[in-house]
Amino acid sequence: MKLNEIRDNVGARPKFKRIGRGIGSGKGKTSGRGVKGQKARTGVSLNGFEGGQLPIYRRLPKRGFKNIFRKEYAPVNLGTLARAIESGRLDGDAPITEDALVKAGLVRGAGVAGVRLLATGEIGRAITITVSGASVAAIAAVQAAGGSVTTTVPAKPAAAAAA
Repeated sequence: MKLNEIRDNVGARPKFKRIGRGIGSGKGKTSGRGVKGQKARTGVSLNGFEGGQLPIYRRLPKRGFKNIFRKEYAPVNLGTLARAIESGRLDGDAPITEDALVKAGLVRGAGVAGVRLLATGEIGRAITITVSGASVAAIAAVQAAGGSVTTTVPAKPAAAAAA
């Protein structure tokens, strides 16, 4: 096979339909748009329009609140961290930072405010890790293995969280 012999599969590119070229073409006169009116014109945007009746998105009650300033944190589990150290993607002897987690491929996604360490899985060695946040169980598991966890975002006071 040569480059000049490559062709599309049959039917991969349907023939362009020429409309508005006379009634003999089968798509002439109104060009398949029916007859006169708003929808026969270009630039029509009728999504949600119900003929003047109050649209359903305005009739139904609105509930809840969407905080546009909410910060999303990327979760990293202890088991994932342990596997990355065992495979050599992370250096367990050096302090582990959020940048090291990104370079190791454990944290993906643009727009995350930081990394949160969670306690799923087990860690069998002492590590020093600095992350935005960590669960109480994750901190306890790392400290039980002889390591330390430093969080850069201060935890909310218990009184404020309960209120």
